[in-house]
Amino acid sequence: MSGTFGEMGNLLKQAQQMQRELEKAREEVKKLRIEGRAGGDAVRVEVDGDGVVLRVSIQPDAGSDARLLEEMVLAAARDAQSRATRQREERMGKVMGGLPLPGLS
Repeated sequence: MSGTFGEMGNLLKQAQQMQRELEKAREEVKKLRIEGRAGGDAVRVEVDGDGVVLRVSIQPDAGSDARLLEEMVLAAARDAQSRATRQREERMGKVMGGLPLPGLS
């Protein structure tokens, strides 16, 4: 019986270590800055690692067609958020050793 308790203790220690590593990875992800672009770099959107938009930049020569600018901003935001998702999943995947646990990415 004592062998079983020792194994459970080791599993608990491993789980606690993984939790600490996950928290560290989450903090690192929050600090990431990822840029998405559209319209040949006419529009740039910067997001953090969670995909939250931090900054939008529109070049003066991007044009004056409001509808086109709206589409470019949306495309750049989606590009940045997609990149952030990939980086977040990659970082969390390293910590989890490839285990797909919901809600952790």
